Amino acid sequence: MQFTELIAERRSIRKYEAAVPREELELILSEARQAPSWKNQQTSRCYVLETPEKLEELRAEALPSFNRSSSANASLVVTTYVRNVVGFSDGTPTNEIGNGWGAYDLGLHDAYLILAARNRGYDTLIMGIRDADVIREKLGIPENEEIMSVIAVGKRAENPAPRPRKDLAETVRFF
Repeated sequence: MQFTELIAERRSIRKYEAAVPREELELILSEARQAPSWKNQQTSRCYVLETPEKLEELRAEALPSFNRSSSANASLVVTTYVRNVVGFSDGTPTNEIGNGWGAYDLGLHDAYLILAARNRGYDTLIMGIRDADVIREKLGIPENEEIMSVIAVGKRAENPAPRPRKDLAETVRFF
């Protein structure tokens, strides 16, 4: 698939017909690992829920009802980054952004993940409204990792129209 076509086809899907087989998830996650990161630190982490029991337990206990229903029938990937590594030197923030660099790197990773999924015929929904404490406890996520998102990955059961985008002049300034 051409890159411009891939970008144009990617949507946030809120209705899935099937989860992703483990082999496909492994390929998608391997491709996501190719994302750039600060000094190649690679502090992004993924926790994959694929068994029906674990999926339903996490959905029921950690997601609000609208995200629970929007991610039904999909696999779930919880993404985190290791704090105080990226953007730090000798334990001190390199600049005013500090751990924002870890979030930035994870954003790049997650962008690669959703595009890799689309390239393989799967779709995604990034969910930021979730109960991080419940997720941490259920998945045994270490305290030094910042939980960012839960990403639903699966075969779409709907084909929503593209959402409008702001005009380039509203978001870009040339000097």
